[in-house]
Amino acid sequence: MQRELAPRVVLAEAPLPARVVGLDCAFAGGDILGAAVVWDTGGRAVVETRTARMRVSFPYIPGLLSFREVPVLEKVLGRIRSEFQGLICDGQGIAHPRRFGLASHLGLLLDLPAVGCAKSRLCGDFVPPGPMRGDWSVLYADGGASGCDAERIGTVLRTRDRVNPLFVSPGHRTDHASSIAWVLACGIGYRLPEPTRLADRLVAEYKRTGRNPGLRQARSR
Repeated sequence: MQRELAPRVVLAEAPLPARVVGLDCAFAGGDILGAAVVWDTGGRAVVETRTARMRVSFPYIPGLLSFREVPVLEKVLGRIRSEFQGLICDGQGIAHPRRFGLASHLGLLLDLPAVGCAKSRLCGDFVPPGPMRGDWSVLYADGGASGCDAERIGTVLRTRDRVNPLFVSPGHRTDHASSIAWVLACGIGYRLPEPTRLADRLVAEYKRTGRNPGLRQARSR
């Protein structure tokens, strides 16, 4: 299915949306929890937060993470009342063995611009970027780091001075330059872009307390 759907992924320039949604998941026993944070990129403020919970319906298989996470993320996105124009996922976009990671899967399913922003590399070769925020290097398909015609599948992006980089890739209806711009624009001094950093905190709190702290709307500044 991933091989069949990957050619439908569109790579195109995407201006930074007025609002993006950061997404993250966690597991609790046989359940999967999803969290969404709507982030105003101009006001640099949270607009809304939502969570959802459901039973895990797909086993853990490396490279097929999206089949575990997409159902709960689709559910939590359906609960959002505010307008938004793009997604940043804690996972891969086209930086995936079959070029169809979580951000590609979800972006294509919902026909929304989506960026994958992962904390670790799933596949590909790269030379480490420089040490300062904004430094980046190309993530090439496996075995292609030294080839002049190698396929680019993502970017190794330094988002904080002298801190481990992130692995950023287009998901759907974005491109490499847009993906870099989105992640940097949504940073406020932490390693992770603020929408996914807050989604990570939200889903961790939901897992810890068993309550749904996301069913509220925060006042935007």
